[in-house]
Amino acid sequence: QVQLVESGGGLVQAGDSLRLSCAASGRAFNTYDMGWFRQAPGKGRDFVAAISRYGSSTYAESAKGRFTISRDNVKNTVYLQMNSLKPEDTAVYYCATRTTYRSNDYTSFGSWGQGTQVTVSS
Repeated sequence: QVQLVESGGGLVQAGDSLRLSCAASGRAFNTYDMGWFRQAPGKGRDFVAAISRYGSSTYAESAKGRFTISRDNVKNTVYLQMNSLKPEDTAVYYCATRTTYRSNDYTSFGSWGQGTQVTVSS
């Protein structure tokens, strides 16, 4: 059992930055891949970024060049630095774990946090 708690969301203007954090409980954090997903009202849960247990990262096309995922295996925390935010980034952002690589689809991830709201005004 892994408990994930996201934080750092808020209401910002277009062009601003936010840094999301996801704090994980448990002793096996360093064995998990970690991912960030987002879900806008009326839409599905979309992949944003993932980072492997070794530190390699991958991004959705919409996030490349603007977002950076990182992790601290000592603090059991994964981060998502979001720069140059756009109104279309507005969504609930979720953190999740992956024990074995399958894909970057949300169905490949197991434990999920409660989400943190990001709202970007124009």
